[in-house]
Amino acid sequence: MEKKKVYFTKDISSKSLLKIYQALDKELTGPIAVKVHSGEAGNQNFLRPIFYKDLMEYTNGTVVECNTAYDGQRNTSEKHLKLLDNHEWTKYYKVDLLDEKGEMALDINYGKYLTKNYVGENLKNYESLLVVSHFKGHPMGGYGGALKNISIGLASSYGKAIIHGAGEPEKIWTADHDSFLTSMAEAAKSIVDYKKDKILFINVMTNMSVDCDCCAKASDPCMQDIGILASEDPVALDQACIDLVYNSIDPGKDTLIERIESRNGLLTIKEAEKLGVGTTNYELINIDN
Repeated sequence: MEKKKVYFTKDISSKSLLKIYQALDKELTGPIAVKVHSGEAGNQNFLRPIFYKDLMEYTNGTVVECNTAYDGQRNTSEKHLKLLDNHEWTKYYKVDLLDEKGEMALDINYGKYLTKNYVGENLKNYESLLVVSHFKGHPMGGYGGALKNISIGLASSYGKAIIHGAGEPEKIWTADHDSFLTSMAEAAKSIVDYKKDKILFINVMTNMSVDCDCCAKASDPCMQDIGILASEDPVALDQACIDLVYNSIDPGKDTLIERIESRNGLLTIKEAEKLGVGTTNYELINIDN
C-alpha cells in the first residue's frame, strides 16, 4: 500500500492549526462538523476553544460533541450544554450536542464484537467531518487520538457503553480489555465508511498527560509539546504520533509509553489497520521547511 501523507508542524498555535488543515489540500464542503473534546469540568489539559479560532473562521464549521456514559458534568445534555457554555465553546462558535435529541445506528457487518455503532443523531446533518483530537494518554485506551475521537467520541451515551462493553452495554466497565480496544477500531471503521472522503483528521501533541481530557483531575503533562499533525488517514496519523513519542529524546516519554503499553493501546491501531480503516505506512511531511 502506498504511503499516506501525514503533515507536521512544530508550531502549536491557532494559525498553525489552520495552516496544517490547508496543507491537506482538500477543502471540506459544508455543513462541516468539527469534532472536539469539550473537556470535563476541572480538567486542566484540554484544548481551549480560542485555539480553534482561525480554523473555525475559515471553515465556518460547527463544534460538535456527544454525551458521556459515566458520572461527571457531561453525562446528560443539560449538564453538558452548561459545561460547553462554561468552557466558552458557545461564546465563540456554533455548537451542536449531537445526541441531545437522540441517536442513530450505523450498521457494522464486519465486527467481531459490534453489530451497530450508536452515534449522535445530528451527525446526519453534516456533509463533512473535521476531527481535531488532543493526542495524549488515556486511563483505559492507553492513548487517545483520532481513532478514539471518532469511535468513543462520536458515540452517544448508549453507544459508548456498547463500545466499552464490547457489544454488551451492561459490561461497560467489566468487558475483556482487548475486546474493548478492538471494538473502538470497529466503531471507527463505521464512521470512516459513513463519511467516506468527507472526513479529515488533525492531532495536536500538546499538554501530553497520561490521562484523558475526560478526567476531572488529570495528571499534569509528562512530556514537552511536540507539534500538530494532519492526515486523511486516522491510522497513519495516530501511528505517526506514537512514533514521535517513542523517538523523542524527552525522558518524560517513559511515563507516557508505560501508560500506552500497560493498556495495550497499540492494539486499536493494529485492529483498525486490519479492518481497512487506514494504514500504518506513512510519510511524514514537515511543513515548517
